[in-house]
Parts: sequence; structure tokens; C-alpha cells
Amino acid sequence: MGIKKYKYYFKKPRSEIVKDILYWLLTAGAVYIAASNPSFVRNILKARKKWKNYPRKKIYDTFYRLKNQGLIEIFNDGSQIHINLTDEGKRKAGYFQINDLKIKKPKNWDKKWRIVIFDIAELKKLHRESFRGKIKELGFRQLQKSVWVYPFDCRAEIELLREFFGLSKKDLRIIVAQNIEGDEELKENFKV
Repeated sequence: MGIKKYKYYFKKPRSEIVKDILYWLLTAGAVYIAASNPSFVRNILKARKKWKNYPRKKIYDTFYRLKNQGLIEIFNDGSQIHINLTDEGKRKAGYFQINDLKIKKPKNWDKKWRIVIFDIAELKKLHRESFRGKIKELGFRQLQKSVWVYPFDCRAEIELLREFFGLSKKDLRIIVAQNIEGDEELKENFKV
């Protein structure tokens, strides 16, 4: 069984290991790993047990490939190794975070609508189209041209999207409403 598990991770696409590492660094922030032991990979594995099943060489190679691509910084400071995401690394890790974004649905609806309205300038057309595509993917329903509605709490997810796309509170607003006139069709669509 251990061999099969090893083979699974060995065959795991390189992009998945990159995604795991960048996402971990994004959530962990700057990472400091004691470097008193010359085995860099072993120290990394101690820092993040999830990777213990990845082949060490793949992790080592991935870290140095990320460094060469300018996505992370790795440097020694005495007895510690510092690993930081660069601005470009944060951006790439943000893409992974946005791609995996989901809104948790509670068992019971609180009978409040979350309304997202946006007015994104023509200069940011790509951001506007990408944002619109993402909220469609998350399950929002269009009420009017730039007015979208969702029945469950989604403030954290919308704020993450706002930050990711570089939008201000003027560009994008969240409204929580008790009632939307003629919301029967919405209730039917969302099954609430």
C-alpha cells in the first residue's frame, strides 16, 4: 500500500506540487526554516507534513524552479532559511486561490439576499469580465446588468475577489437585503 501511495505522488503533476507550495506560502506568509541541518528538503518537510509523501527530489526541484522563475525568494540568515513569496509569486498563488474559491452553503437560509453591484471602468474591462465570470461560476444570479444576487453569506469571498482584481469599494459594493420585490423566481432558482 505504501508503494501505491508513493507512486500516486510521484505521478502527481508538477503543477499540483507548485500549487500546493505557493498556496501554503501564501497562507503562511514568510517562512523561516531552521537550517542547522544541511538537508533543506527534510527541514521543509518538517515544516509542512502534508508534503511528506511527495518525493523529496520533486519538492527540492520545485522550490528551486520557483526561485528561478522569480516566484519565491530563498536566502540564508545565520542558522535559518527564509522563504518568501515575491509579488509575482503572490499574484500566481492568488490565481490558485481564486480558482478554488467556493461559497459554503448553510443548512438553513437566513432569508437575506446578498446583492453585489459593480461599476468597473472601461479601462479595467478585463477585470470586469473576469469578475463577472467568477461570480457566475460561484452561482450568483443576474438581477440587472451589473447587479448580482446570492442568498448566502459571501462577504469574505467577494472581498477576496475585490482585492484580487484591484477594485475599490466604489467599484464594487455588497448589499444585504431582507426583501427583493418579485423574488419568487430567485427563491426557486436557489431552492431556498
